[in-house]
Amino acid sequence: MVFTNLRRQVTALVAGGRYGYTQLPGHAARHHAQKRAARWIDQHNSAVRLALVVLLCVTLIVFSTSFMNSVSTRPCTGFTHDRHCRKVVARSWGQYSSTFSVPSEISPSIPEGCEVTFAQLLQRHGARDPTEHKSSAYGALIDRIHKSVADYGKDFKFIKGYEYTLGADQLTRYGEQQTVDTGVKFYERYKHLASTNQPFVRASGQGRVVESAKNWTQGFHQARLADEQSHAPDTYPYDILIIPESADFNNSLSPNICPAFENSRSESGDEQDVWIEKFVPPLTERMNQNLPGANISDDEAIYLMDLCPFNTVASDTGKLSKFCFLFTVDEWLDYDYYQSLGKWYGYGNGSPLGPTQGVGFVNELLARLTGRPVVDHTTTNSTLDGSESTFPLGRAIYADFSHDNDMMDIYAALGLYNETDPLPGDRRISPRQANGFSASWAVPFAARLYVEKLACGGTEEEFVRILVNDRVIPLQNCGADALGRCTLSRFVESQSFARNGGHWDQCFV
Repeated sequence: MVFTNLRRQVTALVAGGRYGYTQLPGHAARHHAQKRAARWIDQHNSAVRLALVVLLCVTLIVFSTSFMNSVSTRPCTGFTHDRHCRKVVARSWGQYSSTFSVPSEISPSIPEGCEVTFAQLLQRHGARDPTEHKSSAYGALIDRIHKSVADYGKDFKFIKGYEYTLGADQLTRYGEQQTVDTGVKFYERYKHLASTNQPFVRASGQGRVVESAKNWTQGFHQARLADEQSHAPDTYPYDILIIPESADFNNSLSPNICPAFENSRSESGDEQDVWIEKFVPPLTERMNQNLPGANISDDEAIYLMDLCPFNTVASDTGKLSKFCFLFTVDEWLDYDYYQSLGKWYGYGNGSPLGPTQGVGFVNELLARLTGRPVVDHTTTNSTLDGSESTFPLGRAIYADFSHDNDMMDIYAALGLYNETDPLPGDRRISPRQANGFSASWAVPFAARLYVEKLACGGTEEEFVRILVNDRVIPLQNCGADALGRCTLSRFVESQSFARNGGHWDQCFV
C-alpha cells in the first residue's frame, strides 16, 4: 500500500504535476504523460524499490546517530543511574576504577612536526581482587548480614542470595585483559618506535604486578605481529627484571626502607576523617534501615560500597554489579573524593615523606632521559642500576610496573600536581577544580604514566612531555610551552627535589 501510494505520487511528479487531483476534461496531454510515467516506473520497478529502501535506511541511520549523540552528551543528574550516568559511576571509584582516557585541556596527540624519540611507561597492575585483609572483612560482613537480616529492603533483596566468592590479591580475568590491552595501546601510540625497538621491562616483585607486566608484553607483541610495517627481529617472550618487594632490598618501584614514612602514614588521615564524618553517617543509616538487624558500622557502609567495584571487575565483561545501584551517583562522587583524600595525604603531595619515596625512580628516569649513570642515594639499588644488563641506557622504550601508592609517590616527586591546592576535608571538590587530580584520574587499575622525549622541527634541543592516563600534565618550574612541554635541560633542572634526595635524611630520624 505504501509503495502504491508512493508510485502514484512519483508518477505525478515525473509527469510534471505538483498535486494529486482528479482528471478533468481537456487535460488529455497531462493524462498521457502520467501514463508514460507509470509505464516507466513499472519497467524500473526494482530500481525504484531499491532507491526507496536506501533512502529509508539513510534516514534511519541519521536519526539513530542523532538520537544516540543526544543521549551520550546529556549531562548526568548526579542522583540516578540512567544510562548516561553509568560511565560516571564507573569512573568514581577512586583507585578501584579501571583505567580510562582522562579529559585533557591539551591534546594528547603527538604534536605536529614532532617525533617521539624516547618513551617511558610506568603502569599500575590491572584490576584485582581485594587484598587478603579486606577480602576477609567483606566475606565476614556478608555472612553476618545473612545470619542477622530477615527482611531485606526493596533494592537490597539480591544480597539474600549473594554468595561472596571474591579471592584475594590476584588479578581478575578482566584485569588480565586490561593489561594486555594497554600493551596494544602503547604499541599503537608509539608504533614508529615500537616496530623497531624492543622494550626494557621491569616489575616490582608482587605476583599481580609481575603478571601485569607479562600481559602487557603479550599485548605489545600481538600488536607488533599485526603490524605489517614491522620487520625487526622479535625475541618474545621479553625478559622482565623482577625486583623483590622486601624491607631489606632497595626497590625504586616499590620502596619499603623509610621507617619514618611508614610511621607517618597513620597520622595522615585527618582530612579524610573529616570527610568520612560528613558523607558516611547518612549512608550507614540507610543501610541499617534496609538491612535491619545487621548493625552496619560506618566502616562497613564503605565496605558495601567497595563491593561494587570489586564485583564489577570480577565479571569478565566488567558489567556493573548490583551493589553499585545501592548508592546514588552523587554518593559515588563522594566515595571517589574519599579515596582521593586517602591517596593525597597518605602518599602524594599532602604526605610529608611521600614525595621522597618517589625520588629514586625520578633519578632513574633522569638517567634514562640523558643517557648518564644514575645519581641517587635513596631507594635505588646501586647493584642493579650500575649494570648495563639490569639498567641499560640508550634504549628507546622502557616499561616499569608497580602499585598505585608507589605511583602517587612518584607523581609527587616529579611535581606533577604542584598546582593542586591541599584537598579540603569539609567539602568535595571535583578533579577539574583540583587541577586534574583525583584517585580515579591518577591511579586507577592499570593507570599509565607516559614520559616522552620529542624531537621537533625548528628546534635544536629535544622536549619532554608527561601524560597521566592520556591527560597531558603541564610541567612545572621549567618554562613549559602551550603544549605542556619543557626542553630536556630545563626539565632536568626542574627536578632539583629528586636530584637533591628529597627529605631522605628524615627517614631515619
